Amino acid sequence: MSIAASIVTGWANSARSGAATLLPQDCFLCAAPGGDNLLCPSCADSLPRLTAERCPVCALPTPDAGICGACLKRAPHFDATQAVFRYEFPVDRLIQSLKYAHRLASADFFGKALAQISAPHRPDLIVPVPLAAARLAQRGFNQALEIARPLARATGAPMETSRIRRHRDTTPQASLPWKERTKNIRHAFECEIDLTGKAVLVVDDVMTTGATLDELARTLKAHGAARVENRVLARALKD
Repeated sequence: MSIAASIVTGWANSARSGAATLLPQDCFLCAAPGGDNLLCPSCADSLPRLTAERCPVCALPTPDAGICGACLKRAPHFDATQAVFRYEFPVDRLIQSLKYAHRLASADFFGKALAQISAPHRPDLIVPVPLAAARLAQRGFNQALEIARPLARATGAPMETSRIRRHRDTTPQASLPWKERTKNIRHAFECEIDLTGKAVLVVDDVMTTGATLDELARTLKAHGAARVENRVLARALKD
């Protein structure tokens, strides 16, 4: 990890731990006493969770939990996707509070939610979706890295944060029409390690079209990864 990245990571960890120990916090959504938790139990239970009836590859809803037509027609480079929530209110506000308001308590809450997803196999490596250097400097931290930390602790799998990089600063995907996102993200990642035979777990906050995750999976498999699975907080639905 570079010196700059170490400083950023240290700052994020200090801010998060300091916020947790100085004062108990109110629920982010309803302001009821939340203790050390981001949300009170009632608000946490009411978040819009995905049902089990979804495509195992891209996590979009399907009637019988089978592979959806889009993935059958054009299989992505990743092998599976697990998501916790639907990307709608209030999950969207919680994620935005993490990314743009530096509310790092959200990272702990979301990371623990990801860690609760059961998986049949322990991954060999966890890869938070990298941010470009300019975006990282602007934001001060990588939200995917922060939410991946509890998952890494729960699984015991090592986390790679320096040798798999986003070396091209692309236009933010959220600002583009869906059809332009694949072209925008093409060749944005680079990998400097041999992943031959490895099962890689990629972590991100939101999956919309899947273009970013698909391109990262393409890069990982080009370097030998045997399996690439996504674990994301929220899935944006087409409707």
